[in-house]
Amino acid sequence: MFIFNLIYILLFIRISLTEYVDYQKTSILAASNDSLLWGTYRPNLYFGTRPRLPESLLTGLIWFGIENASSFSQIRHACDQGDGLDEYSFKKHDGRNFAIQTLSDSKNNIKLKTELLKNSGGGHGGDWAVRISGTPINNNKPSGISFLYYFGLEGDGSIELTNPLDEMGLDTQVELKGETPDLGQFSIILKEDPNNRMPSNVHSKASELADLSKIHYWGRLVPDGDIWRAKVKENSNFFIFQKMIEGPFQFDIIFQSNSSPIHLDSESLTSGLKSKSQEFDQRFEKTFGLREKGFNDSQIYFAQTIMSNLIGGIGYFYGSSIVDRSFTDSDEDEEEFWTKYREADPRLTPPLALFTATPSRPFFPRGFYWDEGFHQLLIGKWDNDLSLDIIKHWVSLIDNDGWVAREQILGEEARSKVPEEFQIQYPHYANPPTLLMAIKSFMLRVDNLENKNTINIDDIGEQIFSDHILSTTDPTIISSRFMLDKKLANDFLKEIYPKLKLNYKWFRRTQWGEVKEWGRRARSREAYRWRGRTPGHTLTSGLDDYPRPTPPHPAELHVDLMCWVGFMARSLKEIAERLEEEDDADDYTKEYKNIVANLNDLHWSEEHDAFCDLSVDEDEDSIFVCHKGYLSLFPMVLELLPNDSPKLGAILDMIYNPSELWSKYGLRSLSKSDRFFHTGEDYWRGNVWMNINYLVLSSLYKNYAAIEGPYKEKAKTIYKELRINIIENVYKEFERTGYVWEQYSEDTGVGLRSHPFTGWTSLVTLIMAEEY
Repeated sequence: MFIFNLIYILLFIRISLTEYVDYQKTSILAASNDSLLWGTYRPNLYFGTRPRLPESLLTGLIWFGIENASSFSQIRHACDQGDGLDEYSFKKHDGRNFAIQTLSDSKNNIKLKTELLKNSGGGHGGDWAVRISGTPINNNKPSGISFLYYFGLEGDGSIELTNPLDEMGLDTQVELKGETPDLGQFSIILKEDPNNRMPSNVHSKASELADLSKIHYWGRLVPDGDIWRAKVKENSNFFIFQKMIEGPFQFDIIFQSNSSPIHLDSESLTSGLKSKSQEFDQRFEKTFGLREKGFNDSQIYFAQTIMSNLIGGIGYFYGSSIVDRSFTDSDEDEEEFWTKYREADPRLTPPLALFTATPSRPFFPRGFYWDEGFHQLLIGKWDNDLSLDIIKHWVSLIDNDGWVAREQILGEEARSKVPEEFQIQYPHYANPPTLLMAIKSFMLRVDNLENKNTINIDDIGEQIFSDHILSTTDPTIISSRFMLDKKLANDFLKEIYPKLKLNYKWFRRTQWGEVKEWGRRARSREAYRWRGRTPGHTLTSGLDDYPRPTPPHPAELHVDLMCWVGFMARSLKEIAERLEEEDDADDYTKEYKNIVANLNDLHWSEEHDAFCDLSVDEDEDSIFVCHKGYLSLFPMVLELLPNDSPKLGAILDMIYNPSELWSKYGLRSLSKSDRFFHTGEDYWRGNVWMNINYLVLSSLYKNYAAIEGPYKEKAKTIYKELRINIIENVYKEFERTGYVWEQYSEDTGVGLRSHPFTGWTSLVTLIMAEEY
């Protein structure tokens, strides 16, 4: 009987500990989600907040000048290059609890600062507070503006103004109360600094019409989905508050959740912002070690800014996409397929949700599949678990066929920034699978920590009770939980692996290319062609107008796509091995070997000494179509070439040749000797892009300049000089203009096109830190 009792006790202890472990997992993950519920998740606005909920409370900042009547037509709300702001970017943003942004508007002689502080806890995301302040740029000129802030509630729930209504305005702090199923009960306070003053340059008629010393308000019932328009009673779900003000001024906006154990107020906001700013600086240096590498304060400020604005560009999007499933990959199997008439059948999908970074707040404030993998290389280094959350959102969008739209335009607000002809997505159009780069970086971070205090919470022992695990509000735990716990890391890979495998099979099925049909000789059937080609463009490749065979032909084979599918096979093999999916790993190994063999058999041109695309001539004989540039580099940057390959030597020669790709400001996207250099649209036809330059540096640093081989010394020289050129030029342009840019002139180094472009241009932070 004693034995049975002992067994019972041991089983009880084991079950209790297992339940405790499960509770701890749930508690830690809940704390992580709680810290991410609220954020600056409206990246298309100069400033706005929202929770990661489909229909909920949205807030936003608006301002305009009052110098003359035309100022009203120049309202600042959504980020727009046409507004001509001198600069605007988050200077510090930790992705969870703290952010500082500055905005310089010389047309209105005002410099704004937005500061965010969050205090998670209580089960509804906790409290958050925003301090918005303004100072004159030139103290000798008027700096009066009309300051507006709005709150709009979509979906179920209510929000009401509790102040006594007065047509002349409100002379005390504004208070709102509300409740929703997801946020629970909450209060909002808009508090004005007592030292704020009326503008001296306000028109006299305006003073006659209203008491400008007070805050004015307007409420309206707005249909769900329309609050983003923010166009300026009772039963309102949209409130906007306005105050004529002159710099210097300050407003505090405080959101208090009734379930929060400790509430934020103006005093705790002041102290919290100071301590969080210091913590950010310390964490940044610990993460990237730039001061240790010899960078000065100004350069570190630059690196902090471009990383912070990438994180400040993270958004939560919810809504329908437009997809046309009437056109399939088989429709592109005949000549002049792009000219064939077909009946379009675009349809709205069911609503989808996406949490993602964005390439450019004014120009591309939405999710792009090809960009996102690059974004997560930096975000993952800063906050591992934030990055995994974003990756999981993207993977969830892979449908049952294995397709994911290359551009996520979800809802009317997102579509308002996209020309109509680019809004429709097609389920046979691909995009480079860069998310696998970020997933591989995650696995590498886990491996690097394996012998550094890694904790597995399924191990029963003292560790499970340690303060390290129990401190679920500790930001070092919340941001790296899946890195510290190998079981959680494995569970994450198990969760996303089926969709990644499905996507890989979709690539192989829909982007296949023809080999024997055009008399080509190779060791297997591995060959690939981007669908969605038109004369002059291959948008699906991500390289848009990079020269390709003209006109498009179904016999084409594309070297970059061959490399991407090979990269997928190798990456999935590594995941499958971790998950002990041995049969899958064997299949990926065979397919990878065949792809590498066919890459050499099909795409290497001895005549051009380069990897090239293929097409057919007028006699339908297979021919090479060679345009040296970024396209030629993919076998190296995706590391499909061995270190002793003569083909690697040829690529390095091309890179380092000033008549080909080498410039003082980074590698040209197209060879200077190519006949299409700087012609046509001139997007990917010569100027310098950071994403491919980063991949070149990464492959050199980790492989070709690090491992013994006949080209190691040349690879080291290229790495050292290219890294310096990139850092110096992007930093120089940031100092000159206040922005980082989408691309840079290969001739002068000047920043070009959209700005701020803190998508993959923010990879310069990793280049400075030599984190690849």
